[in-house]
Amino acid sequence: MKTFNKFAATLAIAAASLSIAGAAQAQPGYGPNRGQHQAIQQGWNLTPARSTQIRQDIASLNGAIDRAAARRTISPREAASLRQQARDVQRLYGQYARGGLDRGEVRSLQDRVNSVRVALRMERRDWDSRRG
Repeated sequence: MKTFNKFAATLAIAAASLSIAGAAQAQPGYGPNRGQHQAIQQGWNLTPARSTQIRQDIASLNGAIDRAAARRTISPREAASLRQQARDVQRLYGQYARGGLDRGEVRSLQDRVNSVRVALRMERRDWDSRRG
């Protein structure tokens, strides 16, 4: 019985130490991927390709609104409202770009561009020539 207790105690200590080591490796800065996590935490840099992509998205949004207005799939009033929303996104891009874009600003701009695209799609499909 004494040997069983010694064995059980040793096994319990080994199991406890393994669980602590596993928890320590799950923390950032430990384990084989520690350099990747630190690089992510240090900062997110906007590359010229991302900045160009955002500008192209805004420009293509303006082009899509102009095409829909020219094809008369949306009314002039709907087009004016959508153009105003696109100008707001473009103005916001200008404000954000002055200090350099961070990840949250890029996400915000993409969300706004996507919401204007959805609004354009909805205006094309409603056929009522009214906003909203």
